[in-house]
Amino acid sequence: MKPVAQPLGCILVFAFTLSAQTPVFTYRIVHTYHHDPAAFTQGLEYRDGYLYEGTGLVGKSQVRKVKLETGQVLEKIDIPSNMFGEGITVLGNRILELTWQHHIGFVRDRATFREEKRFNYPGEGWGLANDGKRVFMSDGSAQIRIWDPETLAEKERITVRDQGRPIDNLNELEWVRDELYANIWQTDRIARISPNDGRVIAWIDCSGLLTEAERENTDVLNGIAYDAAHNRLFVTGKQWPKLFEIELVPRMKLR
Repeated sequence: MKPVAQPLGCILVFAFTLSAQTPVFTYRIVHTYHHDPAAFTQGLEYRDGYLYEGTGLVGKSQVRKVKLETGQVLEKIDIPSNMFGEGITVLGNRILELTWQHHIGFVRDRATFREEKRFNYPGEGWGLANDGKRVFMSDGSAQIRIWDPETLAEKERITVRDQGRPIDNLNELEWVRDELYANIWQTDRIARISPNDGRVIAWIDCSGLLTEAERENTDVLNGIAYDAAHNRLFVTGKQWPKLFEIELVPRMKLR
């Protein structure tokens, strides 16, 4: 979330212990794509053949349309230079975008990136996702806010728990096959969450995607995108040089 790079050893030390009763998946790399190593990835979605990416850092925050196959930035727009960009989600013909500590969000036209309006919310903005009927928003805590997709008014909140224990630092979000996926800030873990009650259904361990050499000058895992039409899952990180298409594998099968 915050722009604090971590050495490899720190990233793999988790602040929580996973319950033996919660399934854990690892991954198989299906394909590797180029990712702009200057992109401080805060939000990532795949729609109709393209990646939409929100990036952070004050003075460098943008919303981008990216060609998956090459990593080429096809369209981009800067947000106000005093703001730190955060999560995005593509909702129909609109792109919703958060800022970190300014309590301001943007609604943009998907085709032109033109700003249509701004909206406000209390607290910090971290991640966004939607299922077409609900918008999900994270704020760095264990809570997920659920908004009306038209008014962006908050309807309810759920608390994300693993075996009853709250899971803090929920960051970038993605809607995947009726589940909510969430990066856990400063870890290489992704939580698979029930949107109905906040229960962690399973964990995804993404450690080892980058080599130790590739990990230099990068920040944390952050960025999940799902191609619903072709059942493809993509992950990347802040200032990572690569974006990965991965297939989930139950961890026990690799032993």
